[in-house]
Amino acid sequence: MKVKRLIAIGGGESKGRETAPPDSPALAIDAYIAAEAKRSAGERRPCGLFIPTASHDCMPYYNTFHKVYTGRFGCKTDVLLLCNREPDPPKWREKFARADFVYVGGGDTIFMLEEWKKKGLSDELFAAYERGTLICGLSAGAICWFEEMYSDSVEVGSYAMADGLGWIEGKISPHYDERMLDFDEVVRYNRIRAWGIENDAALEFADGLPVKVLSAGGRVWQLDGTSGTLKKAEFTVPERAG
Repeated sequence: MKVKRLIAIGGGESKGRETAPPDSPALAIDAYIAAEAKRSAGERRPCGLFIPTASHDCMPYYNTFHKVYTGRFGCKTDVLLLCNREPDPPKWREKFARADFVYVGGGDTIFMLEEWKKKGLSDELFAAYERGTLICGLSAGAICWFEEMYSDSVEVGSYAMADGLGWIEGKISPHYDERMLDFDEVVRYNRIRAWGIENDAALEFADGLPVKVLSAGGRVWQLDGTSGTLKKAEFTVPERAG
């Protein structure tokens, strides 16, 4: 059975990465994803499928993705457009079948999830995930897979917890370095445990368990407010015996 893999990227500015050399520290997370795609593809040229629903299918966003993954790392890319279009599951399945990794962009998380549910893309994404296709996402594309997520898409001008897809157990905030004080209070007040992923950091999950921290300068945090006071620690994957 294939391992179900997911990489949640807390955020980060894309501008300038298109022309950075492949060994630039700013591209560390992208370089890892591209290397995993090449490993999956074997002798084939790897392909990444970009899903920009959260940005309302913003094509300049896809162009940046293409410039990074094709120009810097030699992958082919494709895009799945959903907004203001009729559902086309057969075409989607062809795209997913060609993809060595799927990358979900940032933007309006709630809009994205509503579009996916309304048009049936959530089921196709989950099928790809179950088959072992590497699923990656930044910001909205990082948090949507969890049980609950801290998002600015719930109400204009404010942040709130909202339900995610529930593929990964737990609660999460992206851009944690920007939202730290507010999210820490949410965790403490509600007596919950949660992840905080900073910009330029990512956390990889395999079969729902955290297995690797990736960084282009950012960090991943575990937050625990279950006692009514906040405990927090930078997360590192424990070494496994043997």
